[in-house]
Amino acid sequence: MSKPKITVIIDPDIYKDTPRPSSDKKDTSKPSSGKSGMTLIVKTVTRITVWMIILYGFYIILHGHLTPGGGFGGGVIIALALLNVLLAYGRDFTQKWLNIHLLENIESLSALLFVIVGILGLFVSGSFLANFLSKGQLFAVVSAGTIPLLNIIIGFKVAMSLFLVVWVLAGIKMSKGDAA
Repeated sequence: MSKPKITVIIDPDIYKDTPRPSSDKKDTSKPSSGKSGMTLIVKTVTRITVWMIILYGFYIILHGHLTPGGGFGGGVIIALALLNVLLAYGRDFTQKWLNIHLLENIESLSALLFVIVGILGLFVSGSFLANFLSKGQLFAVVSAGTIPLLNIIIGFKVAMSLFLVVWVLAGIKMSKGDAA
């Protein structure tokens, strides 16, 4: 009886700049000045788990009207997954891996979409953010009218906002004598 193989599907081109262990014996106790990020073990674990964390964040967002959670909680989870990549690989790799300008646009667009959904509720039902969609079947994923839609919008807004705040703060270089 053969043992089943466990495989993880990951795009290898994304991580092509990840350092591989070399056969020569070098002193690895000191961090190299040219490489950013953490050890190979942390990078490998991050490479595997970041997708599961992002998937869990989307699950929390999409099921927020049925279970505890929602847009804010799921957005925080997705932002922390992106932050995990930033911490494990460093700022340079993360900038190559993520399109920061696209994240900024998604963050801005999500605020606009929230206002648009609110105004649609105003015109259709008479008050801002009023429900204008069918409530659907009780305890089904497609239920609760506009709440799942708002959870998705809030999830993107929170995820992008939190990550971009950390991104900007990670780029600030202060010397010892600079005032805060």
